[in-house]
Amino acid sequence: MKKIVLSIATLFAISSLVIAEDWPQWRGQARDGKSSETGLFSSWGEDGPPSVWTAEGLGEGYASVSVVDGTIYTTGNFEDGQAVVAIDANSGKRLWKQSVTKSEPKHSYEGSRSTPSVDGDRLYVVSSDGAIVCLDRADGSIRWQREFSDWKGKMMSSWGFSESPLVDGERVLCTPGGPQGLVVALNKMNGEEIWRSQLEASDDDSLKDGAGYSSIMISNGGGVKQYVQLVGRGLVGIRASDGKQLWRYARVGNTTANIPTPLIDGDQVFTSTAYGTGSALLKLKSDGAGGVDAEEIYWLEANQLQNKHGGMILIDGHIYCGTGNGNGLPICVEMKTGEIAWGPERGKGKGETSLVYADDHIVMRRDDGTVMLLRATPEKMDVLNSFKPAFQQGKSWSHPVISGGRLYLREQDKLMCFNLVKGA
Repeated sequence: MKKIVLSIATLFAISSLVIAEDWPQWRGQARDGKSSETGLFSSWGEDGPPSVWTAEGLGEGYASVSVVDGTIYTTGNFEDGQAVVAIDANSGKRLWKQSVTKSEPKHSYEGSRSTPSVDGDRLYVVSSDGAIVCLDRADGSIRWQREFSDWKGKMMSSWGFSESPLVDGERVLCTPGGPQGLVVALNKMNGEEIWRSQLEASDDDSLKDGAGYSSIMISNGGGVKQYVQLVGRGLVGIRASDGKQLWRYARVGNTTANIPTPLIDGDQVFTSTAYGTGSALLKLKSDGAGGVDAEEIYWLEANQLQNKHGGMILIDGHIYCGTGNGNGLPICVEMKTGEIAWGPERGKGKGETSLVYADDHIVMRRDDGTVMLLRATPEKMDVLNSFKPAFQQGKSWSHPVISGGRLYLREQDKLMCFNLVKGA
């Protein structure tokens, strides 16, 4: 048998391939805030992981980033309008910029929100003034665009459309939030409408019509494929085949802003909102007639758990997130029971907490820019390290991303890239 001898360089190249994973959309491959990369965090010293580069020219905004095939995509506001930008992941150099609005959108907390969804040679974004746009990945040229006014689009409040579109097979889905189309499914190649879903009439007039600030998730709960979305009037389940509303859970809705992307786990859905609202675990069940019912398993009051906009991650049956309206105090909750495993803890930094998971660790980013590295365990809040990047501006609300052994932190017009793999 011929002996095969691999050089150290070859071994390193193979290991690099093993750990690398694209981050093609909002909250990663499965929209759950988790990366499957391993071999990370060995380079994290007292001052945090080593900086690779800091890029400029992203525009103003709170959008996170997508990373596919060595290119980073995000959205930002410029003087001539809101635009999608592409950045070389190797150097941080901006490759192209494509405006998707004719002028800079005006709303509270000005700036972009939508993280691009990458699919094949195309990417999809939602502009904060209400449009879904399909662009060519190579040069940013616009393939097609649909205005939310086609469905009398509407937000529940004045902070701009914030959704990251969902690509599912031959469809792309988004949430205009209007009376003629709460959620719509479009042909991803040409933007033609496949179906539109309208909110069923209800006697409950305490909540607001319109889209929320969440992004759509896929569920097969109760044996029926459906799209789960948090809108102004609460959490809804929409049948994937025809857009029919299957169920609605109003209790989690509030009249200010419904934001967090729900967690999906088999037949279960976990949802939370802030502004004094709370959280719930739902179980989806077949109604025996092709429909689905949503049963509340438990409810957590706002003083127990309310996630504002930093997001939630489910790891080994436990939910990690920030809680409190503006506080974002780190907390860990057992999903099955709703029992608090640890927290709320003050931790390092202050304000809202966004987070990303990889390799048995959680990276938490606070409102003031402070970044913490935690071991992902329900036993205690086990902080291994923390640092504050050299640059911080305003509210650090853009969610952190891990891809290809690197940590990406967006700060308005700048993007900071850090190395998480020792020796790479």
